[in-house]
Amino acid sequence: MSTSIQVPELKPCPFCDYLRGARPFTILTRTALTATLVTREQRGLGHLLVIPIEHRQTLLDIRSDEASAIMASVITAARAITGAYQAEGIAIWQNNGVPAHQAIPHVHFHIAGTLPDGGTEWDDVEEASLAETEVIAEKLRHFMQ
Repeated sequence: MSTSIQVPELKPCPFCDYLRGARPFTILTRTALTATLVTREQRGLGHLLVIPIEHRQTLLDIRSDEASAIMASVITAARAITGAYQAEGIAIWQNNGVPAHQAIPHVHFHIAGTLPDGGTEWDDVEEASLAETEVIAEKLRHFMQ
């Protein structure tokens, strides 16, 4: 789909690399249409990313079957975070285009439990190690349904 949305220039796509196994990353779940990743930038409790398996640059590019599958995965992720962290709130956000702060040219939804004082961290955060994201994934797997 051709739109006026300016997406970031980043090749190869990191998310596609993670899905292919070309770069290590913690993949919590994977279906035929979506994957749920544990991000290394933990901006909230159990911060996850839900992405379509097929490379889609923005929300405007996803098909209706992908949209339904993505929403189902977002809800599953929110339930797992709530169960694992007893989160008092869930933040879900999604950015399209460089002016909206999209950093990776592959549509993705962020899902994170709110921090103890509320909200999520918008400033720079220390990047978690792969070992740390694997621990987060293990904690969340007990609540995936």
